[in-house]
Amino acid sequence: MLIRSPRCHEPKPSEITPESLFRRRREFLRVSAASLLLAPAALHAGRLEPGREIVEEKNSAFSTSEEQTPFDKASRYNNFYEFGTHKSDPERLSGDFQPLPWSVQVDGACMKPGTHDLEDIIQPHKLEERIYRLRCVEAWSMVIPWVGIPLGSVLSRFEPTGNAKYVAFTTVYRPEQMPGQKRSVINWPYVEGLRMDEAMHPLTLLTVGMYGRVLPNQNGAPLRVVVPWKYGFKSIKSIVRIQFTERRPPTSWNLKAPREYGFYSNVNPDVDHPRWSQRKERRIGDFFKRETLQFNGYAEQVAQLYTGMDLREQF
Repeated sequence: MLIRSPRCHEPKPSEITPESLFRRRREFLRVSAASLLLAPAALHAGRLEPGREIVEEKNSAFSTSEEQTPFDKASRYNNFYEFGTHKSDPERLSGDFQPLPWSVQVDGACMKPGTHDLEDIIQPHKLEERIYRLRCVEAWSMVIPWVGIPLGSVLSRFEPTGNAKYVAFTTVYRPEQMPGQKRSVINWPYVEGLRMDEAMHPLTLLTVGMYGRVLPNQNGAPLRVVVPWKYGFKSIKSIVRIQFTERRPPTSWNLKAPREYGFYSNVNPDVDHPRWSQRKERRIGDFFKRETLQFNGYAEQVAQLYTGMDLREQF
């Protein structure tokens, strides 16, 4: 039985991340790249000059009104095994990672394959901010204001053919900069995939920032996907390849442990992980747990994508 969630609506001012974080945005972007992150295209092509905000301060109709997770928690408690398996490893060990310059290879079942620079992919003038819940398979969650553009609007520019049933993504492989890749936790590079209708859904975001800033290294710089109704490992980070495929692509955690991580990995309180329950979650910063919502609270928007499917079997 699906749990209906309230419609997303514009957040109230009292529910926004502490105002000081946003007032510091201009100051943050004025600082040189040697000390802090800058908008990714700023240094590469000058399209986002230092000092400019990475996104217009406007609310998205897709945003939740829930209280946001503080930036310092969202940037210091992460799963990004390329830098290590502990939650603090990505923030601690990602300093040597170089997110610029950056390019993305696009190929497979499309009419316009090619290799594209980051600023050609993201189209900075179309950036928007969306406040999404992010639910991780280990039963913790956050509420983060992401900055990006709908993934579907990007994919459409490459003109996928009728044979494109899925979209596959690949993370960069740089063991000299990503120390976690020196260990055989999974088969590197990390790969993920979505069905085409999932990838084209307006909730799916191709993301270059969070909290009005460009993405920190530990959160997937410079380019990641955010799919808010799925467990967090589906939101692949540091993307270097997008491929349109006819067959369902392999995905890293499904290859590693197929009984534990399905291809779809939709948030579902009725499907437990073999080693723990998924019925409750702990929002980072909270003491008490809360009930997990079907599709992470986005059932009203996405349940129709899975009509007729057995969500216990096709997890």
